[in-house]
Amino acid sequence: MRVSASRWQDGAWIDAPDSALSGPRTLVLVFGASTYLDRPEPLHDVLSRFPDSVVMGCSTAGEILGATIEDDTVTVAVTQFDATDLRPASAVMNGIGDSFDSGASIARQLQADDLRAVLVLSTGLEINGSELVRGINSGLTSDVLVAGGLAGDGSAFRRTWAMDHDGPKERLVAAVGFYGPNVRVGHGARGGWTSFGPERLVTRSEGSTLYELDGERALTLYKEYLGDLASGLPAAALRFPLALRESPVSDKYLVRTILAVDEDEQSLTFAGDLPQGWMAQLMRANFDELVAGAEDAADVASVEAIQDGLVIAISCVGRRLVLGETAEEEVEATLDRLPPGSTQIGFYSYGELSPFASGECDLHNQTMTLLAIGEEPGPA
Repeated sequence: MRVSASRWQDGAWIDAPDSALSGPRTLVLVFGASTYLDRPEPLHDVLSRFPDSVVMGCSTAGEILGATIEDDTVTVAVTQFDATDLRPASAVMNGIGDSFDSGASIARQLQADDLRAVLVLSTGLEINGSELVRGINSGLTSDVLVAGGLAGDGSAFRRTWAMDHDGPKERLVAAVGFYGPNVRVGHGARGGWTSFGPERLVTRSEGSTLYELDGERALTLYKEYLGDLASGLPAAALRFPLALRESPVSDKYLVRTILAVDEDEQSLTFAGDLPQGWMAQLMRANFDELVAGAEDAADVASVEAIQDGLVIAISCVGRRLVLGETAEEEVEATLDRLPPGSTQIGFYSYGELSPFASGECDLHNQTMTLLAIGEEPGPA
């Protein structure tokens, strides 16, 4: 297994992607600003260098490479496996209503007895992440690790893209399956957010749209908590996500971030479902808590990580907004906890896909999610 990384910046490559690694057992990951949809030259250059490899990627709210975060660049990681087979899959969406079917299609394309893990990169807008995950889970067994993320567009929430072998598209879900006994995968997803205020009952919701909490209009209630920050919605909501759990006695929490507000309906639209009858509570965090959460994610992922392996770091845009100019400290923290020689690449996202601990995949917001991929020696 060999891993190399490159970055396109200011119109040129810094250490151009190594086309000598091209082949059917090579995975090429590409992360870049949303504006590269209009100027896709570096994306097409990557495709031309790796015509027979699996190429996939997405737009970001910041590109991660090593211990650095950049904007308006393209970052690339090329991983050549020795004994692990790869299979790409993709689904083009017409709109949010296709979320479940797109996930189910990905699962059908990848399903096989020797499938070990799936990486999913999806458009970040006009998608119901919960339904996408539900569709994927419907076609795969729980022993297949599914992880990934939803594309970003900074804090603009206007346009995102995902990429497969045909190039970038606005409404695309791309995935790759890892096959065979030699591949090793580990994952970790942690937040570091703290709940505050009363826990409330979701009394009216439809899919990813929340209308009422404890019988009160959701947006009205949310604005009361935000105070002066309410004028900055929906971006301001990235600093104050919701924690969800199925019942007051459940130990499993999911975090949801607001993507849009509707003043007429006084409703909030989130990146994933908010089931009616579940419990919801506001969350907030500070610098130390978020960095500690990232460290915890790396510690969990490192259990299965291999020296000199590939690590895909997907962190929520809300974490970056809270951390501000110190955001690089969370990617430095994860890299420090990973095995020696790890190549860390990733992006800031609009949602993270990972099991809560083990088993089926869930949609998360506001986490640092890590997928560590390595390979045991084996026959070619």
